[in-house]
Amino acid sequence: MSFHQKNAAVTLVSFSLILLFLIVRITWMLRTDSFTNRNVFWMWGIVIVMATVVTIIGMIGTHIVSAIREYMEHGEADEAVDDTKDERDIHIDMQGTKVTYMVSSTGVALAMLTYVLGQPPLVMFTALIFVGIVAQVVGDVTRLALYRRGF
Repeated sequence: MSFHQKNAAVTLVSFSLILLFLIVRITWMLRTDSFTNRNVFWMWGIVIVMATVVTIIGMIGTHIVSAIREYMEHGEADEAVDDTKDERDIHIDMQGTKVTYMVSSTGVALAMLTYVLGQPPLVMFTALIFVGIVAQVVGDVTRLALYRRGF
């Protein structure tokens, strides 16, 4: 697995876990009638911190584990990490970004529609956060699929 594939996989796993947390938390708040400004703002803060910390720790841990595995398999440490981007990596990253932007744009329009249909602004902003995380997950799935396909 290349450096860029590992990064996409780590991002996919971390944002999938964050998305799962967000779904569970929103469902819990809706069932217990605790969908209030204070609770939602706390949830947003937790999601932002989780996105930052989990992604950084995941990236560092993945590269450490892969370096240890490389050392165990070949008996020597890999001197340098090959993080260069060729045309294929650039194309795959652009395709993933394109899909992310399309999903995000559609989701923003739908989130705005919730406000137009009479929902409180809190619902719209929560939908925006939700759609942003979904867009990131869909973009990373696209990147990994393109790497697997070899395109």
